Amino acid sequence: MLAGGMPPDYVQANTGGRLHAADEPSIAPLNRGFLYGDAIYEVWRTYHGTVFAWQEHWERLINSARALGLELPLTPERLLGEIRRTAGAFDRRCPGAGELYIRLQVTRGGGPIGLDPALADRADYVILVQANRDLAPEKQAAGLVLSLAQELRRNDRLTLDPAWKTGNYLNNLLCLREARARGADEVVITNLAGEITEAAVCNVWFVRDGVVLTPPLASGLLGGITRRMILGAVAPAAGIPVREVRLQPADLPAMQECFLTSTTKDVMPVGAIDAQRFRVAADTVAGRLKAAFAAHALAYARAHPELKVR
Repeated sequence: MLAGGMPPDYVQANTGGRLHAADEPSIAPLNRGFLYGDAIYEVWRTYHGTVFAWQEHWERLINSARALGLELPLTPERLLGEIRRTAGAFDRRCPGAGELYIRLQVTRGGGPIGLDPALADRADYVILVQANRDLAPEKQAAGLVLSLAQELRRNDRLTLDPAWKTGNYLNNLLCLREARARGADEVVITNLAGEITEAAVCNVWFVRDGVVLTPPLASGLLGGITRRMILGAVAPAAGIPVREVRLQPADLPAMQECFLTSTTKDVMPVGAIDAQRFRVAADTVAGRLKAAFAAHALAYARAHPELKVR
């Protein structure tokens, strides 16, 4: 139990401005997000009580909304205010819970049953706040175990672009289900050309002879915010060379390291992809990047007191 007597998995919700526990009903059965996955979402986390990469995530949310022709019901200023309200409600119930996970889900709204987007009444939103779950210490020490998806491939960019963070994650979910059935922690998904794209909810990286390699967006993957920061700022500042390269499973034996990145867990070491093993240690390139990212997040928090939510 947390200090306030609440279970460690308590989730605070904010539905259209109404604060409530997330296990209470909040949307109608006719909501298009529920019926059709007609929704977008974005996830932030806090470092040092500060919402990290605020503008970058907001811009990606706008791009997702534009792709779906969906009008956002919140300005960034109002959204930040609602996040503060939701975080405050969470902290009152769960004091001492550590850093926060913050999810915004926007749907096209409700209306009569039917696919036509014009049937929707108005866009609505739900904010979810919970304790951010870091990688377990034993997984940090040994590295995650991944498995290549065999039954399914990644959505093609010309069908449903993985760059859009929509309410439809069935492709990712089924690929992850396959990998989990083999005992893996996460999955590696390939595209129709057999190229490595990403994991179910993370970007994937490799290290070959001291150079960090990651698939390009053209292979069909979500442009992660952590990915962008490592490419543009964190790796260069740490003196670590990094390149975007098209990769296939046949390239794995040449790699010495592998790691994943995500907003909620930043840099996560990988110990194996199926039978292929990778080095995991504090002095690896992945270890250096994780330390460099922590320093980057601290500098960001100090530079953005206006984004502090607790």
